[in-house]
Amino acid sequence: MAVPAGSDAVLDVEGWIADQTFREVLRFITCGSVDDGKSTLMGRLLFETRSILDDQMATLEADSRRVGTQGEALDLALLVDGLAAEREQGITIDVAYRYFSTARRGFIAADTPGHEQYTRNMATGASTADAAIILVDARKGVLTQTRRHSFIVSLMGVRQVVLAVNKMDLVGFDQARFDAITADFRELADRLGLGFTAIPVSGLCGDNVAKHSGRTPWYEGPTLLEWLETAPLDLERAGRGSFRMPVQWVNRPNPEFRGFSGLIVSGSVRPGDRVRIDPSGRTTVVDRIVTPGGDLATAGADQSVTLTLKDDIDCGRGDVIVAADDPPQIADQFECDLVWMSKAPLLPGRAYLVKIGARTLGGQVMDIRERIDPDSLQPLAARSLELNDIGRCTLSLEAPIPFEPYEVSRDMGGLIVIERQSGATVAAGMIRFALRRSQNLHWQALDVTPEARAHSLGQTPGVVWLTGLSGAGKSTIANLVEKRLQAEGRHTMLLDGDNVRLGLNRDLGFAEADRVENIRRVTEVARLMVDAGLIVLTAFISPFRAERRTARERLGEGRFLEVFVDTPLAVAEGRDAKGLYAKARRGELVNFTGVDSPYEAPEAAELVIDGGTTSLEAAAEAIVEALRARGWLSPRADG
Repeated sequence: MAVPAGSDAVLDVEGWIADQTFREVLRFITCGSVDDGKSTLMGRLLFETRSILDDQMATLEADSRRVGTQGEALDLALLVDGLAAEREQGITIDVAYRYFSTARRGFIAADTPGHEQYTRNMATGASTADAAIILVDARKGVLTQTRRHSFIVSLMGVRQVVLAVNKMDLVGFDQARFDAITADFRELADRLGLGFTAIPVSGLCGDNVAKHSGRTPWYEGPTLLEWLETAPLDLERAGRGSFRMPVQWVNRPNPEFRGFSGLIVSGSVRPGDRVRIDPSGRTTVVDRIVTPGGDLATAGADQSVTLTLKDDIDCGRGDVIVAADDPPQIADQFECDLVWMSKAPLLPGRAYLVKIGARTLGGQVMDIRERIDPDSLQPLAARSLELNDIGRCTLSLEAPIPFEPYEVSRDMGGLIVIERQSGATVAAGMIRFALRRSQNLHWQALDVTPEARAHSLGQTPGVVWLTGLSGAGKSTIANLVEKRLQAEGRHTMLLDGDNVRLGLNRDLGFAEADRVENIRRVTEVARLMVDAGLIVLTAFISPFRAERRTARERLGEGRFLEVFVDTPLAVAEGRDAKGLYAKARRGELVNFTGVDSPYEAPEAAELVIDGGTTSLEAAAEAIVEALRARGWLSPRADG
C-alpha cells in the first residue's frame, strides 16, 4: 500500500493511526483439531477486511505458486503459517498473532495449533483472549482435540465462543450435517458452561465469513465477521471490580521521589483514596497518580501509572496495592487447575517456582486431585501429569499472596509454574479457591528456640545427606559415622531408606512421583530433628537433584552437608546382597535406579567419596573430619 507524497497524505496517515489507537479491540483465538482449516480461515478474514498490504500480497502470490496447496489460487493459510515446518507440513505449530480492523472494531487474532503435542501453545493464546472461534471440519465433526480445546477455553475464562463449522463446501453445504455437528457440540458446551453461536463457513471459498452466502439459504444468523464486530468485550476490563494494581517497579529517579509503577488490573483510583499494601496489610493514602503526560485526577483498568503514597511505607515489586475497604483474599494454599506443558511429568512434592503477577516464589504441587479425560471430560485418578494433561491440584506456596479466583480476575488468579533449574515454563494455572486450612493454620511461636536446644546439647545441628546408588555403601558408612559421633558424646539420629519405608513411608512405591514424595517427607522429618538440636544422618538413594536441592533449601544455610558416595554401577551391582539388581535385570523390579530409572549425580556436593576404592572406615573418618572442620562438633558458648 503506497502512500503518495505530500502533507495531505501525512495527515491522512496520522488520522488513520489516531483512529486505530482509540478504537476498541477484541482479542480472539482460532482453535480446534488439526486440519480443521484455522489458518485458511484466518487468512480469509485478513483478505476480506483488506488487511493485506501490497508487498504481502506479492509475497503471498509467489509463495502460493511455490509451496501452496490450492493450485493456481491463493493459499491464504500461508499468511499466518510463517514457520518453514508449518509450510512444509501444512499445519500450525506456533501461535501466530495478527492485527486487523474494520470500521467498527480492531482485532488481535491468535491462530493456534491443532496438534495435541502443541496444546500448550493453544493454552498460551487462550490465556489473553476475549473470544474464541472453535473450528470443526464439517466432514469429521467434533473430535477429541475439539473437546480438549473447548475445555481449555472454558478453563481460561473465555465466554464469547463461536462454533465455525468449516469446509461446508466439501459436504455440499448440507444443513443436516451442520445441525448434527451443532447438536453434538451443544452437549459439550452445556457441560462446560459455554454459550456459543454456530456459523456454517468455508474459509477457502469465503462463504459466511464476511458476506452471507447464497449457498446456505437455510442459515439466517450473522456472518463470522459480524459476530466478531458485535461480540461483547470483557466487562472486567471495562473497570468492574475493586481497585487492584500489582507493583511491577519501585520508581526512584532521585532521592526526592518514590513511586510504585504498575498496570491497574481492575477498578479505579484517585488521589486521596485509602489503599492497602498486600500481603503485608499496611494501609496508606494515594498522594499522586503520575504518568509521562502529567498527573491524573483518576485512573482505571488497563492504565499503566505510577502511584505515590502519603506515608513512607514498605512496598516492593510483587506486592499489590488494593482498595483498603475491599481487599482481596490472602492465602498460601489453593485448589487450582493446571495445564501441564512440559515433557517431564509433574511430580507432587517437587519444588518449582510459581509466578503470579509480578511476584515469583517457591511452591509445590502437594496433591493431584484428578486428571480430566479430554474426550469424556470425566475426572480420573492420577499420580502425575504428563505433557498436555489437565489436572485439578493442591498448590502450596512458601509465603501467602493476595489473590482472587481466576473466574473473578485473570490477573489476580492466573499463574505459571517454572522449573527451577532450567527456568522453563512447565504449566499454566488458574486458582479456583483458597484451602480453608491455609487460613486456619498459623505458626505457633515457641519459647524454647532451636538455638536454645542446640546450646543445651553443646553442638551445631545439621543434616549429613548421603546419596548414591543402591549398594554404594551409604547405610554402612552412615552407621559408622553415627557410632563415632556417639563415642564423642554427640546427639544423633540416623534415617535409613529401608527403615523409613517400613514405617512412615510404607504407603509409597518406587515410581518417580513416589520417590519425590519419599524424599519430601524425609526432608521434613530431618528438619524437625535439626530443630531439636540433633546431628541427623540420612542414607537415601535420593536420585533426583531437584529433591536434594529442595532439602538443602528447607534445611537452610550451613545446616546441610551433601555427601556423594560415588560408587561405579558395576561395583554396586557386585555387592548386591539383597538381590535387587538381579531382580531388576530380570524385569521383576521396575523403576530401579541404575537399571531402568536414572540417577542424577550431585554437581556440587560438599564431600565426594570414591565408593569403589575408599574403605568404609576411611569414608566415615572423612565425614567426621568434614563436620569438625565446619564447626558442627565444637561447643558453642553463644548458643
